[in-house]
Amino acid sequence: MTVIVLASSSKYRRQLLEKLGFDFISLSSDIDETPQSGESPAELVTRLAIAKAQEIAKTHREHLIIGSDQVAALGDQILGKPGGREAAIQQLVQQSGQTVRFYTGISVLSSATGQCLTDLDICDVHFKALQPEQIIRYVDKDQPYDCAGSFKSEGLGIALFSKIVGDDPNALVGLPLIKLVGLLEKFGVDTL
Repeated sequence: MTVIVLASSSKYRRQLLEKLGFDFISLSSDIDETPQSGESPAELVTRLAIAKAQEIAKTHREHLIIGSDQVAALGDQILGKPGGREAAIQQLVQQSGQTVRFYTGISVLSSATGQCLTDLDICDVHFKALQPEQIIRYVDKDQPYDCAGSFKSEGLGIALFSKIVGDDPNALVGLPLIKLVGLLEKFGVDTL
């Protein structure tokens, strides 16, 4: 049986992959995630998803390796993880009443054969017009400091939105499971 490796130390991605019932290991792929000059968000997340899988393949040679990366964009501005309370509040103030597009790249690499398949999930999050005190209460409650866009859609963050437009709600958390299942099936992995 093929061993599956999730090329991520993200607890959110691990929790999502656990939904599929696979035995897998999770390893951090320490790569440079700096955007390249002129690189679009879609190009960035696709490149990084592949790079994460390739990094793990250097030491795990008989595995199916899953790489994923996500960025949020408000217009042309890429929104990173806030890292702290004040930055999270500022991001949410900026996003209030706006639409933020989330790009999630997914890659599956067979380190045994070198075959690599990728896909891209795009999800638009429409934020309500939020009052400053609502933002502060939300940030203090959910503490979304390690989340792109400063919210946890699987938690109270869902109350920040007027609607979500996308194919897979899991993608917002960091791993588009519908697309992942499709890629794994191409490698002969039947999730059912």
